Amino acid sequence: MAFDTGLSSNRFQGAIFSAKQLMASSGLAIFLAISGVTVTVPQLATAQAYSFQRIEIEGTQRIEAATIMSYLGIGQGEVVSAAQLNDGYQRLVGSGLFENVEILPRGNTLVVKVREYPTINVVSVEGNRKVKDNVFTPLLKSKPRQVYSPTNAELDVQTITELYQAQGRLAAEVTPKIIRRSNNRVDLVYEVVEGKNVEVERLSFVGNRAFSDRRLRRVLQTKQAGILRALIQADSYVPERIEFDKRVLTDFYQSRGYVDFKITGVTSEFSRARDAFFITFSVQEGQQYRFGNITTTTDLPDVNPADYQAANKLRSGVVYSPALLENAIARMERLAIRNGLDFVRVEPRVTRNERNRTLDFELALVRGPRIIVERIDIEGNATTLDRVVRDQFTTVEGDPFNPREIREASERVRALGFFSNANVEAREGSSPDKVVIDVDVEEAPTGSLSFGGVYSLENGFGLNIAFKERNFLGRGQFISFSYQSGQDTSNFSFKFAEPAFLDRDLELGFEAFYKETAYSSAFFNSRSFAVRPSLSFPISEYSRLGLRVFADGGEITDVSTDSSLVLKEEEARGRQIGAGVGFTVTYDTRSTGLDPNRGVRLQFDGDVGGFGSDYQYAKATALAQAQTKVWNDQVTLTATVEGGVLHSLNGASSLITDRFRLGPSQLRGFATNGVGPRDLTVVNRDALGGNKYAVARLEAQFPLGLPEEYGISGGLFLDAGTLWGLDNTLGGKIDDKAYLRSSVGASIFWTTPIGPLRFNFSRVLAKEDYDVENNFELTISTQF
Repeated sequence: MAFDTGLSSNRFQGAIFSAKQLMASSGLAIFLAISGVTVTVPQLATAQAYSFQRIEIEGTQRIEAATIMSYLGIGQGEVVSAAQLNDGYQRLVGSGLFENVEILPRGNTLVVKVREYPTINVVSVEGNRKVKDNVFTPLLKSKPRQVYSPTNAELDVQTITELYQAQGRLAAEVTPKIIRRSNNRVDLVYEVVEGKNVEVERLSFVGNRAFSDRRLRRVLQTKQAGILRALIQADSYVPERIEFDKRVLTDFYQSRGYVDFKITGVTSEFSRARDAFFITFSVQEGQQYRFGNITTTTDLPDVNPADYQAANKLRSGVVYSPALLENAIARMERLAIRNGLDFVRVEPRVTRNERNRTLDFELALVRGPRIIVERIDIEGNATTLDRVVRDQFTTVEGDPFNPREIREASERVRALGFFSNANVEAREGSSPDKVVIDVDVEEAPTGSLSFGGVYSLENGFGLNIAFKERNFLGRGQFISFSYQSGQDTSNFSFKFAEPAFLDRDLELGFEAFYKETAYSSAFFNSRSFAVRPSLSFPISEYSRLGLRVFADGGEITDVSTDSSLVLKEEEARGRQIGAGVGFTVTYDTRSTGLDPNRGVRLQFDGDVGGFGSDYQYAKATALAQAQTKVWNDQVTLTATVEGGVLHSLNGASSLITDRFRLGPSQLRGFATNGVGPRDLTVVNRDALGGNKYAVARLEAQFPLGLPEEYGISGGLFLDAGTLWGLDNTLGGKIDDKAYLRSSVGASIFWTTPIGPLRFNFSRVLAKEDYDVENNFELTISTQF
């Protein structure tokens, strides 16, 4: 392509002129000048000017000639210097459009030769086994049908390398390669050599006296390499994880009263012989402090300090924890808001008593700055609705700005579990007396669909199909479907929960299930179902009340001819369907109580039902659990007491589908239906269940001395309980008295990649002759 102006021009006569030669000559001159060497450059070489009548552009395919001319910046017939030619060349190279550029003066014609970057045909990653393609694809900047860019390819190499480094594969190598195709197309291939995981061989501490290395290792996210190193990624060395570990270690100590705790250094030594890191945390613990005198003061009129003193709930002698102080201040500030006092802040003033190792706090109610929340901006929530995030804020636009409430809201946003990352920050708004709250989140997967086997103590091995979504349609709703088919049972269940019904702290729930049992552990078949809509809401800081209505029913069929007359009479009654109402009251201090090492959970359920069936009943159950940690948090002690009663309101007999039947999860050492009233006058000696039960469980969990990275600990337990009471004892032929059963045993807890497993080995201490024992159990470990 040529551009001809027809204007006269100075003609350049001589050898081909190259911009690269100009650059080389300039670089040599600069070098000699710096070196102090004097050179004489001919005046003709530096002052020569050129004018080209024609500009020819060669090699273009997709890019217009006008685009090249705009980057070149030289017009036909325009007088230009060698430096201007060099500048034009640099602009063409810097445009990122061309793989190669040449500027060739030929008499009165300037020839611009270019080779455009090719179009990417496909982008692929090869050699990757530990990280799948679908992880890389969204992160790569190079895309099919786009122009190849070396800069983007370098960024992609860096991205892939960082992904492997995050998994502890520090030796991973990534090499980009281009395979040329026809029509100026290329295949871009990133060849990966993954290398081995660089593990943490030893994780140790220096300077710790109050807590052992073993206890501190349990705090950190980084773990030592153990026998499960092929499955556990936490033992891989990740530098970013070390920074997180420093924060959680500091929080661990400070929450236990060590206010002067500091990490003086972290050393990470790499051993090439072991291909692993040895990490050492150097710490300075300081002394443990407790709360001393707690006083409340104020200079504000019409404020009674005694009211706020009662609200903080701090007690002298309790080990100091920043969380306890924050909770106390939050309670006092919420009380001030309820009393109509805006912009009131609680300012903690501390006095340290070195001799007694106590901290005296003066909680001063002061008037804070008059700053208003202008707005709350939420970004990054591609799926989750804005209102789900806003519901975690007690502050709305126009409210007084309270930094503590914003921090608490940010913790609630993270606790939702909907986001892999959530940052909440405040910045100045449209004026100095206004702030804008910025909420930046990154969505995380919240759903699961599973197919596979399942094992339960009551039903043995079976098939499990389950779908669960914790953020249904981005509305923060919970929904689940599950189907389980075991050795004796098949069970279908559906659950739904809306945690912010009517945009309030009001949870709307719906639950339905259908269950069938067949011949095996009992000599009859049964069917039962229930539908339960419910509402729950808080009634105090630690308490919650739930209300429900329900319809339920059941029947037993195919009772064996050798079974109890009680079961035959219940079979003759047929299917019973009734309606009822119920409530649940819970009291839970496990996460927000005064002592982070202790917690209490209380629950009481009451139901009145059977309306529409041949018998009406009142049913109540209660549970109390307490947990504490002793011996520097090495041993966890748990105590549980639970019981229940089922009472007929119209004198009719209860059904076995409604009666209590203790399983191994409630009374260890005994089989499902292994205890309770039993008809000994028939061949089958059927277990009939009971109208009342009471169980107490004591348990201790402790380390076994094995490396912490194995995830294995031990436990001891003592269980005692009984199941008794029937409406129909066949005229006294069935003994339904409350005989005490008890067992003692040992447990092994194993945290595995498939979940926390528990092995129970039991020995029965007290039982009846007809009870059925179960001395070994494998179950999923549950948390308090």
